Amino acid sequence: MIGLLDWSSLAVQLNNTGYALAKWLLTPNECDQLIRLYDDDGLYRKTIVMERYRFGLGEYKYFKYPLPAMVAELRHGIYPHIAPIANNWMEQLNVDKRYPNDLDELLRQCHANGQNRPTPLVLRYAKGGYNTLHQDLYGELFFPMQAVLFLDEDYEGGEFVMIEHRPRAQSKAIVLKPGKGDMLIFTTNFRPVKGSKGYYRVNMKHGVSEVKDGQRHTLGIIFHDAA
Repeated sequence: MIGLLDWSSLAVQLNNTGYALAKWLLTPNECDQLIRLYDDDGLYRKTIVMERYRFGLGEYKYFKYPLPAMVAELRHGIYPHIAPIANNWMEQLNVDKRYPNDLDELLRQCHANGQNRPTPLVLRYAKGGYNTLHQDLYGELFFPMQAVLFLDEDYEGGEFVMIEHRPRAQSKAIVLKPGKGDMLIFTTNFRPVKGSKGYYRVNMKHGVSEVKDGQRHTLGIIFHDAA
């Protein structure tokens, strides 16, 4: 299914806005399978209760290696399509960094840098849950894009929120409510924007608005590993 996406269109979206939405990447059954994984504690290396760290209200769990097959397939399948976009961003911003076309090579670089903890995760929010604005960097070496897959839609509120901080300008809020099975790819940290004197860097953060009713699950795919 990943290979059937219109990656040319998604690249245009990413370059123009810093995010791109792909509809119905996962089937309802696949979404339900991923939700059921949440209660299998043997799959995870760490559980974060968000209010303990003032991250918001909710809970998320980081998978341990080896990742579940579907999670590993998504991570390895998406990465080669967005690595060239990431490299183009680095070139536009005159950043002396290039990313390999193969995810395994990126992970080898992470592990050589002391970043060897897997970062894909499943997040659960109940009524009242939310996530404060943040960036998922996890170490000195980070890939500038990540993905989130939306696993249910039978809830109110819980919008995906991004804030774009342009230099010498007011911040812009972006609010999205993807459906079950949809995938959102977005910048981990910053994106290039073309101005009158060339490209400049725009920083972005993301979070989740308060869930008014129901329960919200997402799968987060971060491509670099954590220190």
